[in-house]
Amino acid sequence: MDRTTDAQRLDASQLGAELGTRATLVQFSTAFCQPCRATRRTLAEVAGMVEGVAHVEIDAEARLALVRTLDIRATPTVLVLDARGTVVRRATGQPRTVDVVAALGRAI
Repeated sequence: MDRTTDAQRLDASQLGAELGTRATLVQFSTAFCQPCRATRRTLAEVAGMVEGVAHVEIDAEARLALVRTLDIRATPTVLVLDARGTVVRRATGQPRTVDVVAALGRAI
């Protein structure tokens, strides 16, 4: 999880899913993206370990307006949101579990 972003806030209606009570891991994926599968497993595992953290996966091809709004340029892209839905970290590529946990520390 390497890059922070300007304070941008997302809500459940934009994501199509409820936010976590403490933080939300938002993953943008595409159907044929091999690293997206591994990213899905990593984020789901971390969300399962930390109470109040949700994992939301978004099909980038189906949500092009949101992709453009958030300037998503590659998959997988992961956004870490705090409890209010503010983007606190952003990274592209397959994350390591330790990096996701560290990014959550900033969100929580």
